[in-house]
Amino acid sequence: MIGESLREALRRQGMACDWVRDGPAAETSLSAQRFDAVLLDLGLPGRGGLEVLRARRERGDDTPVIVLTARDAIADKVAGLDAGADDYLVKPFELDELLARLRAVQRRQAGRARPVLQVADLRLDPATHEVTRGGRPVLLSAREFAVLEALMERPGAILSRAQLEDRLYGWGEELESNAISVYVHQLRRKLGSDLLHTVRGLGYYAGPAKDGAA
Repeated sequence: MIGESLREALRRQGMACDWVRDGPAAETSLSAQRFDAVLLDLGLPGRGGLEVLRARRERGDDTPVIVLTARDAIADKVAGLDAGADDYLVKPFELDELLARLRAVQRRQAGRARPVLQVADLRLDPATHEVTRGGRPVLLSAREFAVLEALMERPGAILSRAQLEDRLYGWGEELESNAISVYVHQLRRKLGSDLLHTVRGLGYYAGPAKDGAA
């Protein structure tokens, strides 16, 4: 029940969220795909969460991990953090707190101290989902926001369509072939085309125009 409700809550925030229910499946998923962050329960069937975490860290996987568990003893928290967790949250928890902790571990992973993303006069606040251009608010859908956030996290870096699709769609979700180009078109219509660019055959980026970009 918690897993299903949490997945739906994260999707409503514009996040792509994949959910597995046991330790071996978690190991397989983490070996096959790169994630921005992991929410890890300790009481996983088949292989415990701490075992999964230690194994990933031993392999050099530095994906941010937040442990979600009902185990509230200090010794359990110490064990989780010493095994390589970036944060530790005890059930029951509030969704707003979890979202704030997710944003914090992702900022640390990116080496970014400031919570607000900015490219020229375009500003995006991941906490409040507010976007402004030249100080004027711009209303975006959840998926438009997710695409823009991905592009603004690394200004000037070209993200492929597949990389952006990973930010929008979890396993089993229907994927429209032209979805990313549609969202980028909508963002340009709302924000202007001078900061969002297409590099033919490669992908999209946010920032000043480069040679060969449209």
